[in-house]
Amino acid sequence: MIKIRQLGSVLVLIGIAGLMGYSQEKASEYVSPSEAVPRGKAPKMLVQLLNLGEPTKQYAVIFYQGDEAFSGLLEFAEKYHVTSAHFTAIGALNGATLGWFDPQRKMYKKIPINGQHEVIGMSGDIALYQGKPVVHTHMVVGSPDGTTHGGHVLEAYVSPTLEVMVTVDPVAMQKRFDPATDLTLIDPALK
Repeated sequence: MIKIRQLGSVLVLIGIAGLMGYSQEKASEYVSPSEAVPRGKAPKMLVQLLNLGEPTKQYAVIFYQGDEAFSGLLEFAEKYHVTSAHFTAIGALNGATLGWFDPQRKMYKKIPINGQHEVIGMSGDIALYQGKPVVHTHMVVGSPDGTTHGGHVLEAYVSPTLEVMVTVDPVAMQKRFDPATDLTLIDPALK
């Protein structure tokens, strides 16, 4: 009887240790929205204004091998004082992390994208939060076998290029913090 109790205790401890390991492993698959903004990783990025003198500006923001596109878009918005914009992109990547927003956890579940993939579509916007530009973008990528993955962009490493066409609007868009989701959301009522 003692051996059965000891064996039962050992199995319970193994189960608890396994569950703790599983919980810790799963927690690392998530990132909070405030920690999902890389910076300074697109040194080869080039920008060209496409319609000089117009109230609505259009830019081609071109990324090259090894640039991290999300941080580059944020740097572009800061450098060119973008207060409201929308954009689309196509190109290719060699590695990315996308995210799926889990409303229960108020966090993004990380979706790792390994190896070379085509950017089938990327779209997003730029708006102001507390006076600073915030980039929000989603993408769909295609694997060599034609399968796709998509989600919120956390990081995306360009290979060989990513062509982002940005339209900057003449009126600033503002974001507000939403405590129900822990996200910053565009609010047209804010001026």
